[in-house]
Amino acid sequence: MKNKTILIMLSSIAMLGLFALASKYYKSYESNRLGFLAKKDSSIFVREYSPQFGDKNAKVFLIEFLDPECESCRQFYPQIKNLLKEFKGKVKLIVRYAPFHRNSKFIIKALEASRKQKKYWEALELLFKYQPNWGNHHNPQPNLIFKYLPEIGINIKKLKSDMNDPEIEKRIAQDILDLKQLNVRGTPAFFVNGKSPEKFGIEYLKKAIQREVSIAYD
Repeated sequence: MKNKTILIMLSSIAMLGLFALASKYYKSYESNRLGFLAKKDSSIFVREYSPQFGDKNAKVFLIEFLDPECESCRQFYPQIKNLLKEFKGKVKLIVRYAPFHRNSKFIIKALEASRKQKKYWEALELLFKYQPNWGNHHNPQPNLIFKYLPEIGINIKKLKSDMNDPEIEKRIAQDILDLKQLNVRGTPAFFVNGKSPEKFGIEYLKKAIQREVSIAYD
């Protein structure tokens, strides 16, 4: 009877040991699979609803807080596209909103509504293209976007209706909370796997990306 009790105890200890090893392996596997997303504070940079562009398995996250009415964001856009091509498969772009300009929220709502028609990235590029018209700081005419968006096949009636979705307002509010916590005061503002580039500028951003790529894919 005593030997049987000892055997049961040893079996239990062995099972606990195997469970601990399996748990440790699983955590290590998940950490490797999720990469940056496995970090405790990653949600402040990447929300579940955030638009993402790039390979879903990319380990380097380029987070951009942008304002669609910001002239600098428009100027950076083609350079960001080039960086994504250069690091294709390794870097993905995450868009967060920083509505600092007067009509930014209106345009963001249009962008988010365009997602419902699977035209988000086309809409972003188109609105940057025409930004000098609708976003002219001396004479802003945000309603002009309804004239331009049909060029990419957007159903304007549906878009206008979807812009009133309260979920979009919640997303904007959350992005504003996050940018305040991250002390984002201007756009575009970049983070690479949660880290700020050494200085502002495309060359510093590229260095930050190269550093994270070398770590993630070493």
